[in-house]
Parts: sequence; C-alpha cells; structure tokens
Amino acid sequence: MFQAYGDKQGPFHGMLINTPYVTKDLLQSKRFQAQTLGTTYVYDFPEMFRQALKKLWHSMESCTDLPPCPQPSELLTFRELVLDPQGQLVQMNRLPGGNEIGMVAWWMTLRTPEYPAGREIIVISNDITHKIGSFGPQEDVLFQQASEMSRDNGIPRIYIAANSGARIGLAEEIRHMFHVAWQDPADPYKGFKYLYLTPQDYKKVSALNSVHCEHVEDEGESRYKITDIIGKEEGLGVENLRGSGMIAGETSFAYEEVITMNLVTCRAIGIGAYLVRLGQRTIQVENSHIILTGAGALNKVLGREVYTSNNQLGGIQIMHNNGVTHSTVCDDFEGVYTLLQWLSYMPKCKSSPVPILNTKDPIDRPVEFVPTKTPYDPRWMLAGRPNPNPKGPWISGFFDHGSFMEIMQPWAQSVVVGRARLGGIPTGVVAVETRSVELSIPADPANLDSEAKIIQQAGQVWFPDSAFKTAQAIKDLNREGLPLMVFANWRGFSGGMKDMYDQILKFGAYIVDGLREYCQPVLVYIPPQAELRGGSWVVIDPTINPRHMEMYADKESRGGVLEPEGTVEIKFRRKDLVKTMRRVDPIYTSLAERLGMPELSPSERKELETKLKEREEFLLPIYHQVALQFADLHDTPGRMQEKGVITDILEWRTCRQFFYWRLRRLLLEGTVKRKIQAANSELTDGQTQAMLRRWFVEAEGAVKAYLWDNNEVVVDWLVRQLAEDEGARSIIDENIKYIRRDHLLKQIRSLVQANPEVAMDSIVHMTQHISPTQRAEVVRILSTMDSPTSS
Repeated sequence: MFQAYGDKQGPFHGMLINTPYVTKDLLQSKRFQAQTLGTTYVYDFPEMFRQALKKLWHSMESCTDLPPCPQPSELLTFRELVLDPQGQLVQMNRLPGGNEIGMVAWWMTLRTPEYPAGREIIVISNDITHKIGSFGPQEDVLFQQASEMSRDNGIPRIYIAANSGARIGLAEEIRHMFHVAWQDPADPYKGFKYLYLTPQDYKKVSALNSVHCEHVEDEGESRYKITDIIGKEEGLGVENLRGSGMIAGETSFAYEEVITMNLVTCRAIGIGAYLVRLGQRTIQVENSHIILTGAGALNKVLGREVYTSNNQLGGIQIMHNNGVTHSTVCDDFEGVYTLLQWLSYMPKCKSSPVPILNTKDPIDRPVEFVPTKTPYDPRWMLAGRPNPNPKGPWISGFFDHGSFMEIMQPWAQSVVVGRARLGGIPTGVVAVETRSVELSIPADPANLDSEAKIIQQAGQVWFPDSAFKTAQAIKDLNREGLPLMVFANWRGFSGGMKDMYDQILKFGAYIVDGLREYCQPVLVYIPPQAELRGGSWVVIDPTINPRHMEMYADKESRGGVLEPEGTVEIKFRRKDLVKTMRRVDPIYTSLAERLGMPELSPSERKELETKLKEREEFLLPIYHQVALQFADLHDTPGRMQEKGVITDILEWRTCRQFFYWRLRRLLLEGTVKRKIQAANSELTDGQTQAMLRRWFVEAEGAVKAYLWDNNEVVVDWLVRQLAEDEGARSIIDENIKYIRRDHLLKQIRSLVQANPEVAMDSIVHMTQHISPTQRAEVVRILSTMDSPTSS
C-alpha cells in the first residue's frame, strides 16, 4: 500500500500500490494551460497569498516584535465575488474553475504582521484559460463592480493582469450561411458586389436580430443583401471597447480614492496595459510584457519583420526602465509576496491611521553612516551599509534596519524613491543620488537611422525624468496615506536646451502640485554636506503647503540662491576683490598710498604701479577663496533659521530620534484635528492648533505650558487622550463634544433666521421627537421667556 512520507497525506495514502493514476481533471488541464502560457491558474492565487503571508510573518520576526503567527487556515479567508442573474455582485463560496467568464474577483481578509486582527482587500484577476483572458462585457461589469466595492469600503484593490485586451468576435451563425454576389460567377477575380442571405437562411436568423438586410431581386432570384451584422452573442466588437473605457475610468477613479496595485503575469495587452498604468503601482514578472499592439500586428503595419517578440516591445527592460513598472520579480509567488510587503506600509482602509509596528531597532540609536562631501550611494544614508572591514558590524542608516524598499529603481536614477519605516512608522522617502548616472536610450528597430545612446547625468541635479519620478512618487505616496521624508540635496534643475525641450519646467511644476495636495506630514531635511539651491529650493519650500510641510537643516548643510562660485562671479567681481585688498592687506595699502603722493617721479610711479600690479596678481587667488568663504557664510543654517525659512537646525547622529517623535506628534495631532474638523468644518488649521495647545495647558497646568514644544511629552499626552480603554472621558473628547454642539446650534439658528416661515413648524417637529420630561422643560423655559415681556 502507498504510505505518505511526512505529515501531509496525499490522495494515494492508504491505497493499493497498483491503483492507477487518474487522468487530468478539469483543474489540472486549466493549470497546464495557464503554465504553458507562463502564468499561474487564477484559482491558485488565493493559496499563493496564504503562502506569501506565511513567508511575510517569518521574514518580519527578525526586525519586529510580533504576536505569534496565526495558523495557515486563519492567515487568509476569502469569498468569491460573482455576478448574479440580475448583474449584481454577490459573495459566495464556489469550487475552483466554476467561473463562466474570464474575470474572477475575491474579497480577502488577511491576517498580516501590521494588522494581526485582519485587513480586507479586493483582488481582481483575469482567467487566461477562458477566451485567452480577453475583456468582454461581462468581464468589464464584474471588474467595474468589484472595483466600486473596494471604493465603497475604502479598502485596497489589487489587480492581477494576465489578459489579451478587448475581445474580438464574429457572428458564427452568419459565417456559415452567407453567399457572395459575384460580378462574374465564372471569374471571381473580377470582384464581388455584396454579401447576401437566401430567403430560407434569412428566415432562420431574422428572429435572432443578428443581421440587418435589405431585400433585392438579382440574377433572377430573391435575395437579402447584408447591410449590418449584429450577432446574436454579446461581445463581438465595439461593446467591448465601451466596456474597456468604463473600467479605465473606474480604475482612474479608484487610484484617487483607494490604494490600487497591479501584478502583471504573462501579459497585459491594450486595455489591460492601460488598467495597469492607471492603477500606477505595478509589479511585473520577468517573463511578462505590457504592450498596446502585438509584434506581429506591428510588423504587418510596417510591412517588414521589425520586431521579433512582444517582450522586445514591453518586457521589463522597457517598462522597468521607463517607470511604468515599479518593481520586477522572478515569478508569480515573489510578485504576490512583494504586493504584501508594499501593503504592510499602508493603512487598512481610507480613514485609518498608518500601521505602526514595534521595531527592534532602537529609536534613540545614533545614525552611524555619515554623508560625505565626496559622492556616495544615498541608499547607505537611508538603510545603512555593510562595514568595509569584513568582520566589522553593520553601519546603520537613518531608517529601521531592513525596512527600506526602493521603487522605480532603474528609471531616472538621479533620484531615489521608496518606502521605509522610522521607529516602526511607515513613511515615503525621496532622496538624491550624489554620483553621476548613465541614462540609456535604446535604438528603435523600426527606424533604421536610430542608434542606442548613453547620456551622462550629473548628481544632485533634477533632470526631466527625475523631476517626473519625484512628482509621481509624491502623488502615489499621498494617496497611500503615508507621511513623506525628503532628503533634499539638489543644486538645481538642469536648464539646457535639450532639457527645456524635454519639458523640465512642466515636471518641476508637477512636484509643486504634488506637495500642495499632500494631506500627511512632509518633513524636508537637508542632510550633512548637502545643499539646496535656487529652483530646487522653490519647489519644496514649506510655504507650498504650510499646514503639512516643515523644513529642517543639518548644521553642516547649505542653502541659497546660487552656489558661492556663482554668487562671487556676479556680486564679488575683480574690482570688489581689489577694494578688499586695499582695505585688508597692509602691503597693498602702503603701495597704493605711496602711489597717491604727488611728488613722485615718472620712473618711481611706474615702479610702484608694477609692484602694485604684481601684488594684486599674487593676492587674487587667495582673495577669491576669501570671497567664496564670505559668500558661503550667507548660506549657513544659522542664517536660514534667523530668516525663518527652516524650523530648526539638527545634528545628523541624533536626528533619527528627533524625527521619530516629531512624526508621531504630527500624526496624532492630525488624527485629533480631523475629529475637530468633523465636529466643525468651519474651523481653520490655525484655530484647531491653538485649541489643542489650550487644552494641553488646561490639562497639564500653566506651569508646564513650556512642555508644548517637547514632542515626546505631547505624544505621551495625546496617546493618553486618544486611548479608548481609558476610564475617564478625555479632555479632547469632551471639548470636541461641545464644539459639535455649538456648531449644530449655530447651523440650526442660522437656518431658522434665514427661513423665518418654517420656525414654528420646526419647533413643533422638534418637540414631537423629545421625551415628555424634556417637553415639560421646554414649556417651562418658554413660559419664563414670556414673563418679562408681560410685566
């Protein structure tokens, strides 16, 4: 008999050894079909999510204090979303392979490390084994309604793309019965006049409304000339394009409202490619492609064999390098795992705060890697680096160890963007590459004159592609609800003719748009040895969004309109240097004074002029350095703070601790401010901030008012106030209750004053909805209001 090896028992356990193997069942043949195309069968993805969750729990145990990992059966629960006969979306449990259309969706509940109690997501996927994963009307309706469900509940929406674009079809019932009216039946090459049906055939299909015909008499017989073929089946042509437009609009809307993510496995063609781009955050499996038109069709249009494969058009070497794909993976499982990793940084729903983990990396540790004047890898500053000494310990960076995940890495490499954690708080990150990078532009096979180019791009400069990448990252991170940290180290924008033509002005403006719309804290920090100059300061200045943005500078950083060299060239020219020499250098002063004496002979005067010129040439280089130092002293953090353009000057080694407490405070204050705004939407941010300070002083006493500037103390106070299990009602909740009450009364009063004719009806209506005791109290108050007038 067969005996299972290990704990897991297969279907043959306990069976006789001569039991025949079963032939492929429906699921196995579907799996084989999907795997032949280079993807996973759609109904295997839920189990893949379960296994990826298990891996995520184990991978995060080393860096985070987590509760015990749930059992595999508890890690993931899901119900399939299916269209009922009325076209409405319903949840049900049905067997894998029970789908009748090429789109499958699930409502999944995941127990993740950041939300051990569970978080919900909607997963939508193409079934490539059903009509090659093409989009027909039914597929579009399911996609639309599942996406709407994610928006209605404010939960993330994941789309797994393995499709062939909009469906193409022909009316099969007409294909087998039409006839051709030839110009000359004996010679078909003379052409034909029209297609037609015989009266017998027309009678068969006329009730189906699958064809429009007009009756003609030709060649001595009655015919029905075909004018329009409708088809009895839905989904043959333009209706598929209409549905594609509908789900494209829905995906664009979903990106604005909820977190949207995509996994491209096998292929995404036409509308599939647009859905991926509209959902923005895209992971692409290495053997897949994202294209609009297939290589074969393009070769037909071009009239020659130009492209050899679809991967040449939309493989990772194209899509990852141009920023459409944010990350690439080797297989579907790693793709699902990366989706869950990204998800771990993001709130579980639209109204939730960011998920904060208990990190094992101490928040008060110093930042060991120190940025240098010479070019360095900015990832070392963010994530740390291995010790140059093989036996030495890890040199830590700014963020928690192992938490930095970069996105869009090969595109626009002069900027580094991604997500990381600071003391367990998930944040978006924008940093600057200080080294020169190479931009590779591939040759176009369709253009025989084109050739591959490699362009050098300097570090610390925004180019059109890196400005666009910065703006795109800011836009994505804002919609994820993450706070943002910008490590600013830009000397300016590249303003050459080519870059101006490539729309650097437009993409730089997009950065301002993104920051102005940002709804979470944005902390801009100029790190050690970094500088922020000219236009690059302008586009990230906190006055763009004063409610959410703050700027800090390291004591070794610089900021100004121009670099000292540029300032000296314009404002401290040679004549100014000569004036300084005359004022400061005693020898030059002496020579100049002697030259001014009237009793000098021409020879003496000439000799003195020569000496003066020699002294001037001798001193010029060193005085140029003096001028540079003088100009540089105008760009120090001390001047920035004095002018109020930065909030504070920080020290690099201890800034991690400062930013952690500052970020915690801003997030908690944001939560309270949203509650106050919900109670009274007319209050400004300044008013709510003043209220918070007043409540803090009332709670802690006037003696401790100075502690309002201490982030750690205020965080502790806000945490206590917002704790739900606290016995006594918090001061914040009490005050918000009164703010809501006053605002509602003000609204009612203004409505009655604006519409006096409904005042009496309003009073009667209100008294009908209060208790008898309250009614008696109203009568008493009304009677006391009348008594002074009667006396």
